[in-house]
Amino acid sequence: MSPLFADKQTPRILLVKTSSLGDVLHNLPVVSDIVRHFPDARIDWLVEESFTALPKLHPAVRDVIPVAVRRWRGKLLNTSTWQEIAAFRSALAAQPYDIAIDTQGLLKSALLMRGAQGLRCGFDRDSAREPLAASLYQRTFSVAKGQHAVERNRQLAAQALGYALEAPADYGIRPPAIARPGWLAQEAYAVLLHATSRADKLWDEPNWIALGRYLHEKNIRCILPWGSDTEQARSLRLAAAIPDAVTPPRLNLNEAAALLGGARAAIGVDTGLAHLAAALGVPTVGIYTATDPALTGLYAGRCAVNLGGIDRAPDVAAVIEALQGMAAC
Repeated sequence: MSPLFADKQTPRILLVKTSSLGDVLHNLPVVSDIVRHFPDARIDWLVEESFTALPKLHPAVRDVIPVAVRRWRGKLLNTSTWQEIAAFRSALAAQPYDIAIDTQGLLKSALLMRGAQGLRCGFDRDSAREPLAASLYQRTFSVAKGQHAVERNRQLAAQALGYALEAPADYGIRPPAIARPGWLAQEAYAVLLHATSRADKLWDEPNWIALGRYLHEKNIRCILPWGSDTEQARSLRLAAAIPDAVTPPRLNLNEAAALLGGARAAIGVDTGLAHLAAALGVPTVGIYTATDPALTGLYAGRCAVNLGGIDRAPDVAAVIEALQGMAAC
């Protein structure tokens, strides 16, 4: 046991990783690492309000503390905003943590954590995404850049808590128990995650159609989730061209997790839901066209495959080959 907790039966730990969806998912293995070394630890997580469902998927997370920085930024002239901020600070300060660990490495996250009790830890200046954040921590640690985000998070927490990393990353989550919706038939299905935050991350629609028709030939129905009007329109176009494909209603995060958890496979561009599928142990193919998957790609062992890279979009044949290679998952 770490000397920090030598006299603690139940160490209280605050994790700070506020956003985005993929980044929050990449922090889940930290929880599994902690409980492997401190089985009785009480772990809370500070996260943006729109992502509170994600930490709750891990059974070892005791409490999720929501923040609303994204919403507050647009309403700083409203009295209600400052009342919410004051209430958040009071609630955070009232919790008797032994240690708080910021794996975000941003000035924003470091400022949010500043009001927490306990030893405040984070990346040092050379390791943090925003070096100024390091000045707000009480103890900092060096973690080499150029590694996948999952391993950087794990290494920071391991140093802060004084344990060695001896096991592979384990997300430790399971899909929520939600009844199968009426629009989802009982046959096998794959989830096609075609939507992403930037146009240069998209995969061409003819590719999705060709992939969908291949899956249909294998008696696997295609489900095409969406999160905006533009994405819904694309889902409808693709579903019209893929036999038996389904454009579902708009899903919340719990519903999306349940959908992904029951899928035969998921195929997605650089988007948080693809990371969620991989974290749930679903055979997942990540399609990269404008970003480097070595740093933030799917990271879930043999049942997750990253294809492509910056200006290197994979073709349909490569995606099908990857799916065939994961048939035993």
